Amino acid sequence: MAEAMGLRERKKLQTGMRIYRTAVALFAERGFDNVSVQEIADASEVSKMTVFNYFGSKEDLVFQPMKEHFGDAARAVRERKPGESAVDAVRRQFLEMVEARDPSVGLHGEPFARQVRKLVVETPALMERAFLAAQKGTRDLAALLAEETGDAMLATVAAAMLSAARNALIEEHHSRIDAGETPDEVAADAVERAERAFAMVEHGLGDYARKA
Repeated sequence: MAEAMGLRERKKLQTGMRIYRTAVALFAERGFDNVSVQEIADASEVSKMTVFNYFGSKEDLVFQPMKEHFGDAARAVRERKPGESAVDAVRRQFLEMVEARDPSVGLHGEPFARQVRKLVVETPALMERAFLAAQKGTRDLAALLAEETGDAMLATVAAAMLSAARNALIEEHHSRIDAGETPDEVAADAVERAERAFAMVEHGLGDYARKA
């Protein structure tokens, strides 16, 4: 019974991945707005209902595999070790992702993953979805910090700063790879760049950009 269940689960994962890759390929070829869910279903050799059983909306056909990563910072804080500050936890998680060349922090050169990013960047509806998802991740982090500290205003500031540091680093990784650098070349100084970014969060702006 366990083996049969395992086989069903594997087939389910394979079907979901086939639908996902088919959808991205069609979106990249013809544009997100110019492809219907029915066309994706036909190309994937499944019914339209099956597509919606796997993906709740057309936008989810792009975002569902990356949904969890919008909550990475909140997860790092929620699961941090005793005595570990919020910034220490988010920095540690980010550095672990850099070490692992995690695609979610932009350190990958795999063509399909780059295609997904290009699709999002070039499609206003998907960019709006990405913005809203990122904002929700920041709000969730702020709510967690506010619950722990009792100060919602400072929690909001802290969450915004931590999210901004992560997002800026990830965007730099993507931009450098788009410009022709390899993931390994970017990763060579990614740790140092991350340390500087999170140090600014940890210690505040201070004299940064003081005009002479």
